[in-house]
Amino acid sequence: MEILGYVLGGLGAVLMLASYLMKSMMPLRIVALLACVCLLAYGAVFKALPTLLLYAALVPINIKKVLHMRRLVREIEATRVDDPVADWLLPHMKRREHKAGELLWNKGDHADEMLYLAQGELLLVEHDETLWPDSLVGEIGLFAPDNRRTLSLRCKTDCVVYTMSGEMLQQLYFQSPKLGYHVMRLIVARLMHDVEKAAAKARAAVHAAPRPPGPGRAPMPAMPQ
Repeated sequence: MEILGYVLGGLGAVLMLASYLMKSMMPLRIVALLACVCLLAYGAVFKALPTLLLYAALVPINIKKVLHMRRLVREIEATRVDDPVADWLLPHMKRREHKAGELLWNKGDHADEMLYLAQGELLLVEHDETLWPDSLVGEIGLFAPDNRRTLSLRCKTDCVVYTMSGEMLQQLYFQSPKLGYHVMRLIVARLMHDVEKAAAKARAAVHAAPRPPGPGRAPMPAMPQ
């Protein structure tokens, strides 16, 4: 019986170590669950009460995590490639309400969440641009190398938004390449929009600037009154 206990303990330790080396969430959760079961049996064989209590608590937690991750995978796989990205994310976001004039974040703040606007209007302060319902905002900061906000965001009216943390988005991203494709397409579209706005402002500034007289031509003198 002791030999079986040592085998289960060693197997549990190997599986636990392997789970820390995995990047894909679903295999990670399954391997962690198997490790907890092995270590629970090890604690039972040797009547090690602390080990027994610890892994008796971790087994149901890991079962819950596995079931939750399987549900996420089924929902993602059930979507079509041309579905709006908000349809993928909304079931996994948290509802929040904000008042008109409330500043949600400043340019340069640390980015730890993205927002989906369900009701109301938001304002991108530096661009003086209004965002309408069904807009998704904040995703660029989550994927930026320094995780910083590129623009300030303020509530133009009372708003209802849905939020998703960067950690949850990362879990969904690793689970489905399709989700990564949708988010990357959204980011590229947002960046192209910003580039077009900057180019339009530059063209407007060039047209508004006074033109100097041509070479060899003196400005005409004012006519005497």
